[in-house]
Amino acid sequence: MEATQEKLWNRDYNKVMFINFALYFSFYLLTPLLPVYLSEHFDASKDMIGLVLSGYTVAALFVRPFSGYFVDSFNRKAVLLTCLALYTLIFASYLTASTLVLFAIVRTLHGGPYGASTVANSTVAIDVLPSSRRSEGIGYYGLSNNIATAIAPTAGILIYKYIHNFDWLFVIAFATAAIGFAVAGTINIPEKAVVKNKQPLSLDRFFLTKGWMIGINIAFFGFCYGLLSNYLAIYSKERLGAVNGTGTFFLLLSIGLILSRLQGSKSLKEGKLAKNAALGIIISTIGYFVFVAFPSMPGYYATALLIGLGNGHLYPAFQNMMIDVAHHNERGTANSTLLTSWDLGFGIGILLGGVVAEFAGYDAAFWMNCCVHVIGLILFFTITRAFFERRRLA
Repeated sequence: MEATQEKLWNRDYNKVMFINFALYFSFYLLTPLLPVYLSEHFDASKDMIGLVLSGYTVAALFVRPFSGYFVDSFNRKAVLLTCLALYTLIFASYLTASTLVLFAIVRTLHGGPYGASTVANSTVAIDVLPSSRRSEGIGYYGLSNNIATAIAPTAGILIYKYIHNFDWLFVIAFATAAIGFAVAGTINIPEKAVVKNKQPLSLDRFFLTKGWMIGINIAFFGFCYGLLSNYLAIYSKERLGAVNGTGTFFLLLSIGLILSRLQGSKSLKEGKLAKNAALGIIISTIGYFVFVAFPSMPGYYATALLIGLGNGHLYPAFQNMMIDVAHHNERGTANSTLLTSWDLGFGIGILLGGVVAEFAGYDAAFWMNCCVHVIGLILFFTITRAFFERRRLA
């Protein structure tokens, strides 16, 4: 009986992994090509592209703290299904967005259910994991979105290359999200795993204030990844002439993510969270520096692997750090706080990256990106690491 209780890859955990895969696949199928789409179909300027693409982040930022509260206070499966249903349905709206303003509205609205779905699903993942393997399981959980982000951009770019029709991309994204919703309907969450938060309403119900420094720190890394992922395709085309290299870049980045998560799972299981985070931050910083300092195809692909290896260590470490300063009845809030912080940085990176690129070029934007990551590194080693060790509950 003990072996069954401690099984990591149980049926419901596998389902949650698939839902996470479907969620990220449908999202990242479109992400690297949207700047090209906006430029070609609406003749949007660089700063306007940044403004439109950052809209979903604003919605996600607004919704995520409330979604953490709902996940901690109501039936988690019902919350997850509602979020996924809305997320899926909005994909159909992209097909009817005939003007830049309509597209911006749809993209912004999509951020709400996307942000809420990631919070709800990651919290359900914690619930279906055995407590003794929770840190390890959280590390592996990210493999599903890493694999999705490896396949989706490449698939999207190939589809666009051969049929040159964005409508098909929107339909495929819709179908993938719909399958994820169907699987979510079959999940069984152990009742004893869900500890409802019955405390009076306060700021800590929406944002985990005891983990504020962890949130601030990861926002710096979200900034860098947001700028990179959204302007990579158009930058590589203009600066390096790499028309078909974006898919390979994301593939290598995701291989790095997968390898580092597999390699770092033992450290996470042993509770060496700060060590994992430190290693990831250093590797990622090197990757962002190589990207701008060596603008060549070897440097371009080396960057992908380095950033993948780095983020694969730092993100699950930060997620476990946030959960380890929270009580059991604050799991949803802890997850929403981490994701909100990441998205805050992500959105600012998209917006500011577009502005800097418009007035100073993409080289300046990516040098800024490198500097922001260095600031995040300094912040972790001088403040955040000690902050976490003082407040750790587990």
